[in-house]
Amino acid sequence: MTAERLALFTTVYPAVLPYLRAWYGSVLSQTDTAFDLWVAADDVMPSEAAAAAGTAMNASWVSAEPGDTPSTLRSRAISLLVSRYPAVIFVDSDDLLEPTRVAAAREALARCDVNACALRLVNLADDDLGITLAPAVVADAVAQLPVWNVFGLSNTAYRSTVLERCLPVPPGTALVDWYLATAAWVQGAHMEFDIVPRMRYRQHGGNMARVVPPFTPDYLERATTLVSLHHQAVSRVQSVTGPLRAPMERAAERVRAFRRWTSTSPGALASYSAALHELPTVHAWWWCVAHPDLEVMWSSS
Repeated sequence: MTAERLALFTTVYPAVLPYLRAWYGSVLSQTDTAFDLWVAADDVMPSEAAAAAGTAMNASWVSAEPGDTPSTLRSRAISLLVSRYPAVIFVDSDDLLEPTRVAAAREALARCDVNACALRLVNLADDDLGITLAPAVVADAVAQLPVWNVFGLSNTAYRSTVLERCLPVPPGTALVDWYLATAAWVQGAHMEFDIVPRMRYRQHGGNMARVVPPFTPDYLERATTLVSLHHQAVSRVQSVTGPLRAPMERAAERVRAFRRWTSTSPGALASYSAALHELPTVHAWWWCVAHPDLEVMWSSS
């Protein structure tokens, strides 16, 4: 796919409008411009996005239809892309692309099926927080998929032949990124992680998936629900067999036991939150839920 045009895909929704101008500027600053921008519009009109971006974006739009959920909108848009392009590069519209994001993804997909890059965490003003979202050991990026995730919808790129086999995304799936990565993994995809940060990941109050503390009891309760739903969705992937099934089942059972404990023991989430904040931060999404190092808290109750 050295010279082929690729798809660069994002979703725009009301909460990201304040960040759209900077995001679109980073799209226009790519060193590799052989891509087409596709935008899924979730409760946002293209005219609203243009006003927020300061210009009409040169993009193809996929609008939500009656009855769409965030996952069905994304799934429908991705289905269009895999039939038209050899690969899809995912980015979040409240983050910022480094100039080499597309070029590096194209180079990686010449040798692998799925590529993810590290993300440098920044605040709302784009100040570097000195934290990089990446596994401590590159090989763990894939090995840790049953427990937590570093393959997001802001830092991944997929060959379309692999991505198509991961569709459709189940309608109730909130964590589309984790679902797609897991579905690709269990189907034998060759997955790589680029430790060079090719994205700047904004940390703000609207982040559904937080990476750094604090993790309040209220947030942990919401996060646990989302992770539980994720495990339910991936359990229905028919190809989860053999050696991959065992670690996924262990991770799912850990979350179920954790959820039972937190829902029936007053003060459990508060005590867990305090213990969690004593642990070293894991630079991955959803590491805060049912951390394996704290399993004794709920297994002994």
